[in-house]
Formats: sequence, structure tokens, C-alpha cells
Amino acid sequence: MDVVKIRGLEVSARHGVNDFEKVAQQKFIFDADITTDFYRAAVNDDLSATVNYSAASKLIVRVATEHCFNLIEKLAYECAFSLMETFNNVSSVSLTVYKPDAPMKLTFSSVAVTANVERETVYLSLGSSLGDKKHMLDTAFEMLSSTRGIKVEKVSDYIETPPYGGVAQNGFLNCAARISTFLSPYALLDELHRIENACGRVRQKRWDDRTLDIDIIFFGDKTINGETLTIPHPDYKNRDFVLNP
Repeated sequence: MDVVKIRGLEVSARHGVNDFEKVAQQKFIFDADITTDFYRAAVNDDLSATVNYSAASKLIVRVATEHCFNLIEKLAYECAFSLMETFNNVSSVSLTVYKPDAPMKLTFSSVAVTANVERETVYLSLGSSLGDKKHMLDTAFEMLSSTRGIKVEKVSDYIETPPYGGVAQNGFLNCAARISTFLSPYALLDELHRIENACGRVRQKRWDDRTLDIDIIFFGDKTINGETLTIPHPDYKNRDFVLNP
């Protein structure tokens, strides 16, 4: 993929945990690597087929000057997210914020953080076995669609399936969905848990009946083996309620 680079963009803004940093402006410097495909722009000499670096720079300036954050980590992610939301042809952003005048009684040239965000295709499996099951699934998709960094692209038909795992007593209503997201796998997991909890999910026995269950099946081509997240989902091949949708 091609990369549009912004280097040394200086902005006067107010960000910091100290009260005086929220009043007096100081200098922040931004570097950004914006990954896109500008082959057609090169062939046709067409600005509309690439990422306009002037527009991207002005967006960073606007985010930095219209807000006041405690942390440059927050500032970096806000700028990166805004770039991903504004430019649909961007596949990833790596954005660094430098704070050369950070209030430390030490000799240093700058402190900095880098936020990396990448657009991925993710497949989810959803199910409900309690309450108004269709309403639960519909609500889940409404909440997914309103979550920053998530776009629901396609949803399968809802299908009725028998309980799985030997604990649940009720039949399930299941479906699958394809989403596009620039959240990290663990950030996405946090959002899915938030949606489950908002829909009344109670975690007691494994495999028990539940108002809403959302599993990540695939996250791009990533492989993760963590304590709280395994991708691809380790049991998806044994689940007709995942494979059929």
C-alpha cells in the first residue's frame, strides 16, 4: 500500500494534566503516516483519488485546538480516529504526538506517544436465548452501528438453533455479521462486553442461557491466544449456529 506522510506539523494547543497546561498554550508536533492506495491518483493526476495532505493536516489541527485533553495518548487517538472516520480510503494511520515543552525538570528534547489504528474486516457470531430474542439481536446491531470505530456491513438471516454445550435449556436465535472496524481486538472485545451487559447479560455458568452473546470469530488475518481472547474463535468449526449463518 502507499503512504501519505505528514512530518513536523506544529500546533499550539492546551493539553496536560496540570491546571496551568489547560490555560497556557504550548507547542505540540505531529507526524502521521496515512496508508492508502493512491495508484489511480498517480495515473490520473487526480487529487480526489488520494488523501489530501492539506485537509488531513487541517483536521489534526482542528482536533488539537478544539479540545483540551489530560493526556497526549488521548490526543493521538482522537486525531488518528478522526482521520480514519473522515477518509474512507485510508486503511491505517500511525500518528505520533510530540510534546517538547512537557513540564519536567529534566533535560530532554521531547516526549511522544504513537497511536496505531488499522481498518480490519471482522466476523461476529451473535445469539440470544432469553426474552425477546429478535429484539435483543436488533438492539445489538443498533448499538454496534452507533459505536465509534465500528461499521456493520452485512448481517445474515436470523436462525433458530438448539441449545449448545449441555447447560442452556432454551432454544437460541442466532446470526452472523461482518463488520469493518479500526478498534483493536481487545478494544472491540470491551465494546462487545459493554453491549452484552447493556442488554442484561449475566455471566454465571458457562454455556447457560443468556440474553445476548457476541463472539469474535475472525479478526482480519490476526491470530491471538490470550487469557481473555482467542482468535480465530477456538470452537467455531464445531458450531453449526456459527457456520450456517
